[in-house]
Amino acid sequence: MTTRRSFLQQAGLAGAAAFLSPSIITTALAQSAKVSKIGIGLFTLREQLTADVKATIQQVAKIGYNQVETYYGYPGKYEVKGFWGLEAKDFNTLLKSNGLTSPSGHYNVTEFLSSGDDKVLKSHIETAATVNQKYFVVPALPTDIRANGTLDDYKRMAAKFNQAAELCQKSGLKLAYHNHNFEFKDQGNGVTGYEILLKETEAKLVSFELDIFWAVNAGLDPVAMFKNNPGRYKTFHVKDMDKTDKAVFTEVGAGRIDFKSIFAASKLAGLDYIFTEQDIIKKEPYQSITESYNYIKKNLI
Repeated sequence: MTTRRSFLQQAGLAGAAAFLSPSIITTALAQSAKVSKIGIGLFTLREQLTADVKATIQQVAKIGYNQVETYYGYPGKYEVKGFWGLEAKDFNTLLKSNGLTSPSGHYNVTEFLSSGDDKVLKSHIETAATVNQKYFVVPALPTDIRANGTLDDYKRMAAKFNQAAELCQKSGLKLAYHNHNFEFKDQGNGVTGYEILLKETEAKLVSFELDIFWAVNAGLDPVAMFKNNPGRYKTFHVKDMDKTDKAVFTEVGAGRIDFKSIFAASKLAGLDYIFTEQDIIKKEPYQSITESYNYIKKNLI
C-alpha cells in the first residue's frame, strides 16, 4: 500500500535521480512496471489485414492478445480507406466485439512535419480519439531528414512535435515518437538527433515509443536510455534480433536481445503499454505472433 509518506519519499527519490550514481538509480528505481496486457503492432499483419480485417482481428484475439496498435494513412501499397476499409467507429466496434482495445496508433503526419499544414494532422487526431486511443504516435520523420537530417532539422522536428502534442492534448491524447536507427547517428561531438528530440520536446506533452530492435541495432543500451531520461518511454515495440545477423528480425525470445533486463527496468522507463512487432516474418504469420506472445506472457510480464 502506498502511503502519503512513501509517495513523497518515492517522488523525492525520483527528483534526486539526476544527482545519484547509476548504481543507486538502478537499485532504487529500476523495477518492472505493472504491465499485464500484451498488444501487437498491426503493421506486423499488414497483408492479412488488407485481405480480411475482420478475420485478422478475430485471430489476434484468439491467440490471446489484449490490445492492438494501429497504423493509419500510410502511403503506397498499404494505403487503404480508413482502417482496412472500415470507418473508425466501425473498427472500434470490431475491436470491442473481440475483447480488444487500441491504446495507441501510428499516424502519417509527414505533411505537417514538412510544411506545417495541420489539416491532415487534425483529421488523424479526430480518428484516434474516435478509436479511444491514448497515444498518437509519429512513426517516422520525413524521408529527407531520415537520410540527411542535421541537428537543426531535428530541432525543427522537436518544435513540430510540441505543436502537434498541444493539439493532441485537446483531444485527450498524448503524442509519442517511434524511433528507427537513423536518429542515433552521431551528428558531431557525440550528439545525435534523438538526443535533440528528447531535449527540445516538452516532457509533459511528448513521450517516446522505444522500438527496442532499432535501438539495439544502433548500438544503444535501452536500460541506459531509461536512466538518462526516466519516465519518457511510455510504450515499447518488442521485437527480437537474429542471433547471427543484427539486420534480421525474429520472434521475441528467439534472438539475441536481453528483454528480461529491459523489462526489469520498465518502471524507470515509464512504461504503460507493450506491442509485439515484426517487420518481416519468415514463417507462418500467426505461428510467429503466437510464439512472441507466449514468450512475453511466460517470461516478461
